[in-house]
Formats: sequence, C-alpha cells, structure tokens
Amino acid sequence: MKYPSDLTTAQWQAVRRVLVDPSKRGRKHGRDLRKVVNAMLYVTHTGCQWRFLPADFGPWTRVWTQFRRWSTNGTFARLLAGLHEQARLDAGRRERLPSMVVMDTHLARGASHGGATFHDRGGPYGMTKGAKRVIAVDVTGLPLCARVVAASTTESEATALLLGDMADNGQMGRLELVLVDKGTSDRRAKALSNQYGVEVRRVFWEEKPVDPRTGERVFKPLPHAWRVEVAHGQLGRSRRLAKSFENSTDSATAWLQLACIARVVQALR
Repeated sequence: MKYPSDLTTAQWQAVRRVLVDPSKRGRKHGRDLRKVVNAMLYVTHTGCQWRFLPADFGPWTRVWTQFRRWSTNGTFARLLAGLHEQARLDAGRRERLPSMVVMDTHLARGASHGGATFHDRGGPYGMTKGAKRVIAVDVTGLPLCARVVAASTTESEATALLLGDMADNGQMGRLELVLVDKGTSDRRAKALSNQYGVEVRRVFWEEKPVDPRTGERVFKPLPHAWRVEVAHGQLGRSRRLAKSFENSTDSATAWLQLACIARVVQALR
C-alpha cells in the first residue's frame, strides 16, 4: 500500500546515493532499506507510536532498531547535508555549499520526563519545560543542519553547537556569514567568528513600522532572517514534532533531522 509520506522513485534514488555504500547497492538491500526509510518518514509525518506502525512496513522492531542505530552514528546528519547539496543545485544555485546561513531556535514543550539535562526549564522567564530545536537554513529556506538541546541551553551555546556540527559535516567550505538573533551575546558572536573564520552577525528585529493608511504598527519580516522562522513553522507540521516526546537528545535530534530530510526531499526535482 502506498502512503503520502512514501518517497518517490526519484527521491529514493537521491536518498540512496547518500545513504548506501556503493559496494552494498544490491537490489534486495535497496528495496528493504527503502521500506525502512519510508516507515521512519511515516512516523515523522503522522506521529504514531512504533507499535502502531502499519504492517506494510514490516516488523516495527526492525525499523526501530535501524532508527536507534542511525540516531547515534550521524547517519541522519550526513543524509540531510547530502540531500541539501542536491536541493541547492535543483533550485538553480551554482554551488553545493552555502555562503550564508541563518540560525535560530524554537522551544518545544516536553511531553515526557526526559533526563536531568534534557527536558528542563527554559524559554521566557525559564518557565517552559521542554527542549530547544536549533536549525540552520540557507537562502533557499531549506534546513541543512539541525540538533536538539535542553531548554535551558543559552542561544549562544546553541549557536556554537550547531556551528560545530556544520564543521563536522564539512559544510563550512564556502561559509562567510552566519545570521543569529540577539539571544547570542556579542562576545560569543565575536569568539565564534574568530574560531571558525566566518562573520557571525547578530540581527535585531526593528520596531514595527506604522501603516500610513491605518496608523497601526504592522509586521515587517527581515530579509533572509525570516527564512528560518518559516522553516520552523513548516517543520512543525510533522506530527512527531508536535511536542518533544523523547527521553534523550540523540533521539530528539534524529526526529528533527528526519523532519528536515522530509522537507528537503520535497524540494528535489
């Protein structure tokens, strides 16, 4: 049975090129792996529990085991980075890697206890118990790197961690400018600029301009910076991200990366 979340043949070929070692690209191996990836995307979109996974995808324990393995060995991060490069080319960009990215966090309420350093309190006035989702997008608006941290993690630290992930993923080759909001301190922005050899620029939201027709203040998004807000909104359509249901940052990061992967593959031609 086909599901709306299933990869098309073209999308699967793009995923397979990044995911599967060339020496293991057998017909049976690829077919089985495609079913596993489709199962993970199904859970991402619908938010169902593992035990409610339709039998069409095979035993849920098999999919769960593979998810656990990929959650800890960096497979999802590598897949997201590789697919993003292809999506840039499909969007008409001349280079696979971006020269500018925008980073921002989104606070998700926790739906489970988590650990002492995961589902803790953060956000405005430190009153929200949950986790922070941190993503980076380029000029296309598509996410290229993502991770989840405890809610109490500062914006400065979240920015530093994501830049470190991008460096580990080999995504810093052309990077010149990183836009962050004012939650990242000026001192930390300068330190990160020196550490990675890029400009980390703090972006301040200006006071809402007045509409001359009504005399009321209206919302006016900042160029480029607003792309990351739009991306967070699009990722929120994945039911698995309705709240933070996970008990570890590895698992929570994997689901966020899967939602990003689903968003990127939709942009592939």
